[in-house]
Amino acid sequence: MTPIGIFKPSLRSLRFCVGTSRQYSDQAAAHYFRDPDPEAACRRRRTEWKRKQGGQTFLDHLILTVRGGNGGNGCAAFHREKYKPFGPPSGGDGGRGGDVYILPTSQLTTLSSVPNKVIGQPGGHGQGTWQNGKSGEPTIIRVPLGTVVRELPRDDTRRTKDEWEAEEESTEGLTPSEKRDKMREKRWLHYPRSGTTNVQRDFFKEAETTLYKQERERRIARRKKALTPIYLDLEKEEVLERSVDAPLGIKQPEPTGFLIASGGSGGLGNPHFASTENRSPKFASKGQDGERITFSLELKLIADIGLVGMPNAGKSTLLRALTGGRAKTEVAGYAFTTLNPVVGVVRVAEDGTFEGGISGNQIHDETEVEEEELRKRMETGELANLLTRNQISKEEIQKDEIKLRPGHRFDLVEDFRFTISDNPGLIARAAQNVGLGHSFLRSIERSLALVYVVDLSSPAPWDELRVLRDELEQYQPGMSAKARMVIANKADLLAGDGDPEAVEDAKRKLNTLQRYVNAQMIVNEGSDDAFVLDVVPTSAKFSQNLFKVIGLMRSYVEEARERLQ
Repeated sequence: MTPIGIFKPSLRSLRFCVGTSRQYSDQAAAHYFRDPDPEAACRRRRTEWKRKQGGQTFLDHLILTVRGGNGGNGCAAFHREKYKPFGPPSGGDGGRGGDVYILPTSQLTTLSSVPNKVIGQPGGHGQGTWQNGKSGEPTIIRVPLGTVVRELPRDDTRRTKDEWEAEEESTEGLTPSEKRDKMREKRWLHYPRSGTTNVQRDFFKEAETTLYKQERERRIARRKKALTPIYLDLEKEEVLERSVDAPLGIKQPEPTGFLIASGGSGGLGNPHFASTENRSPKFASKGQDGERITFSLELKLIADIGLVGMPNAGKSTLLRALTGGRAKTEVAGYAFTTLNPVVGVVRVAEDGTFEGGISGNQIHDETEVEEEELRKRMETGELANLLTRNQISKEEIQKDEIKLRPGHRFDLVEDFRFTISDNPGLIARAAQNVGLGHSFLRSIERSLALVYVVDLSSPAPWDELRVLRDELEQYQPGMSAKARMVIANKADLLAGDGDPEAVEDAKRKLNTLQRYVNAQMIVNEGSDDAFVLDVVPTSAKFSQNLFKVIGLMRSYVEEARERLQ
């Protein structure tokens, strides 16, 4: 099997939509995307350019062109041995081209390792003494879980031409005789110095007629197959169970995934064309081309909890606080710091203790500030004698009181785990692909539950909440029904100096938000299963009130998983 290696997509031609004239950039973007709408094409191009700043290689949608391996050529040969100078035809058949499969795996989190074009392994050519060619090995394209594979229809401008359309394009403008010669050159292989005489004989013309008839049947079958395009939702990893009776020391079959492009059949050797009238055929057929299909790959992250909020609402800081700083997200004081989704794992003990709460780092500042502080501590040598999180101090060993710590020691008490995705900020008209638009909304589509994150220090956090809900509904009706909680973040910025009047204003703002949620944010209103979102004020920067957040999130995930079973 031939796995697809890591391939870094090129960022060439990004200048088309950045820093050039509007007319030229629109035309270039439309040409690149093969999209009849230049404005939409240029907007998508700018979005991708923004998301790939800073060397980020996350990729969640891709146009993939797949081509099955070509079949090997047949062989035109005759058997020769001592005392038999004129033996029978002995050319072997060509091997079948390799098929192309797509396999979901949990080891990948982005489509950046998938190339734009994949070609299957070709089959081996036939040889003399009846030696058939070797079949091409299957090619496996590995993609992350949650990838949706769609075959592009024939009227899609992004689709590449299939094998027959490509041949028709290569013969355009040729005379009938030149077209016939080129088609024969692609399909037939002749014994040395026999090509001119073969094409004039009746048995060759009969074989050629039969070959074209078979090609026409395959083309009709291919058109019927295209009426039901390939659609795969790769949300589960394929696992092959080893039989208990399987002998030891023998390699067991590995999962190959789903077949998306078949390899071409191998050509026929000259023994297949022998007859009573033609005992020594001096021609063989060449291998057939593999299938050429274009797919659209779309990655929809599978996270239990998806954080939804405006830019700079504190989602990245919240994820770092919940995971104890293990989730490496960029935190800064400007909008759209997070351009790509980041998934973190939250581990919870039976008593409600979570790994991030015992990490020892209770203050999560901006990334630049933390890096500067770490640099100063390294220069002063303060970190030289510090224990790692897996080391135990001598005092703990003497007292026989080993504290609960994050890392592998938390495995002993872990009772439940779930994943949280920090998604790019959502703004008004995101459903119309404004801002990061669909690039953001695509990443939360599969979350089991959604949590709104609003900035409590803003003048009207309830207005942010209304915009978030409306954009989710415009993108996909019913998506806002997954929301379960509203986190009022940055509560520490209100009345931080202890002023009694500021404290009262903060309480009034929180009460106003609670009343708005109770009146306007009722999920499944009018049905028996209607409920109101929970409102929890927090300070992710100082890790305040996170135990309540973790407890509620755990209940949401457990309930959603029970419904799926």
